[in-house]
Amino acid sequence: MPQTDGSQHANAPETFADGLPLPGMIVFDLDYTLWPFWVDTHVTPPLKVKDGGAKSVDKWGETFTFYRDVPLILASSKHLPNPPLLATASRTYTPDLALTLLKQLTIPTNPSLPSTTSFKRAMEFFDHHQIFPGDKKQHFEKLKKQSGLGFEEMLFFDDEVRNRNVESLGVVMCLVRDGVTRGEVDKGVREWRRRNGRDQKEG
Repeated sequence: MPQTDGSQHANAPETFADGLPLPGMIVFDLDYTLWPFWVDTHVTPPLKVKDGGAKSVDKWGETFTFYRDVPLILASSKHLPNPPLLATASRTYTPDLALTLLKQLTIPTNPSLPSTTSFKRAMEFFDHHQIFPGDKKQHFEKLKKQSGLGFEEMLFFDDEVRNRNVESLGVVMCLVRDGVTRGEVDKGVREWRRRNGRDQKEG
């Protein structure tokens, strides 16, 4: 997926603006990748929207939101000339609760100008969701079927080493330690390019 010009966001990942190929799909785990908690153990329903969707609040008044860089990563990817598909792949035991959070939390469509931008539900930034307990290979098999993309077109961000088993399919996985950041997106994209011989401008 060659890119001919950069993202509209000055602080977007550098690889979104360097004119080199991007994966056809970028896939994110949820817990400790997009948000700093386990949704099936830390969150007690019902959930309510707080601060216009900046946060969600559970039964006990605990607040939940994304890691700092996540809104910018998601929104800036959708401003690209040929945006990659975005997907989630989570093994949580409470998929309905995870989906509720994605529906309640909102993201500015232009995070670099939050005071003048509109907001969209986080759910709307994603093209596919695979959220169910089980081996992550199953999630990627379903994503392949849904999207029609080959595994070699997929880049995956996850915080658990055991999920590297998806690389046996041809997926490139980038391990994150405490939430995905712009820098980790760049690291992952560059590794995807290296492994697939896609580190030159195309088309």
